[in-house]
Amino acid sequence: MECASCEARIDHCHGTLVVHPERGFAECTDTACADPDRVRHALIVDCPAPGGCACAAAPEKSLLRRAS
Repeated sequence: MECASCEARIDHCHGTLVVHPERGFAECTDTACADPDRVRHALIVDCPAPGGCACAAAPEKSLLRRAS
């Protein structure tokens, strides 16, 4: 069974977008997602998510892979 956006051939992502406002980037939980644009994601959460987030401890260099 496909979702309505898949059936309508709308560019979208099934992952959750995690927005890191203090670090200036966003990343998606779907490893196949190539575009962390907010419009492509139905599920968006702010960092830190429940349970905490490791982005505060992440070095600046590793954040460049998903800069938004």
